[in-house]
Amino acid sequence: MSGAALRVALIGASGLLGRAVADALAGDPKFLVTGTAHTRPGPGRVPLDLTDAAAIASFFDAYRPQAVVLAAAERRPDVCEQFPEQAHALNVGAVERIAHAAREHGAWLLSISTDYVFDGSRAPYRPDAPPHPLNAYGHGKLAGERALTPSLDNACVLRLPLLYGPLEQVGESAATSFIPALEAARADRPAVVDDWAIRYPTFTPDVAVVIRQLLERVAAGRPVTGIHHWSGNEAMTKYAIALELAARLGLDPAHIRAQSTPADTTPRPYDCHLDSASLEALGIGRRTPFAQGLDAVLDELRIRKSA
Repeated sequence: MSGAALRVALIGASGLLGRAVADALAGDPKFLVTGTAHTRPGPGRVPLDLTDAAAIASFFDAYRPQAVVLAAAERRPDVCEQFPEQAHALNVGAVERIAHAAREHGAWLLSISTDYVFDGSRAPYRPDAPPHPLNAYGHGKLAGERALTPSLDNACVLRLPLLYGPLEQVGESAATSFIPALEAARADRPAVVDDWAIRYPTFTPDVAVVIRQLLERVAAGRPVTGIHHWSGNEAMTKYAIALELAARLGLDPAHIRAQSTPADTTPRPYDCHLDSASLEALGIGRRTPFAQGLDAVLDELRIRKSA
């Protein structure tokens, strides 16, 4: 494919990852991007309800995407446990509907999945490792992956771990969602933070670079298909992340207590480190050191608060 810009549909352009992808593609003449949103529409975003098959078909007929990035999902494990039908509608049903429309239009499809398809007992995980999810979120995302099976000759599943990046609100990422608890902590009421599960925080602008590189290969007629992984490579617990946050926010680390045994109501895996070698072998990827990425996130958050 050469000459004309690649028509890209960015589904979920208003989310934490979707915004980073939109920023990475903005102004690049190789791509003509149409972003969609449902609960958070805004300038340059087309309203699209992913539970409405007719609306999806109309969107594809109108914009005729040649590549689709599906970044919309219910990513909160506790919500998936409490509201399974709502989570299934996004994490499975929407994938089925988007995959069908992409096949109808001959569009390459990238669907975002999670490290939580694994149980965390045998890291690191290659893309061909047998999945064994522990919670409803992992089961739903695995079902979404399997919904793509008829499309994998022109589709790619990209599994990702804990994401953090430029925020509209601190609750968008599990790496920053406990900032209010840290700010409210004191000696007689410390913030208790998990120090058991191993995470690999991954900067959304880095994932956006990966996705841009995948789209460049589609534009060049060399699409990547099948299941692949991308991950940061710094192993951290949420407690370690909390200490990094406290140092940057001027908070007393003595008011943060480590929880060394699993305490979440929804079970989480211990260590789901994703092996990213299949993309690295293609020259795809970028990793920002966690400290540098966190500084950028907090600097932007301060600017937003002061505006």
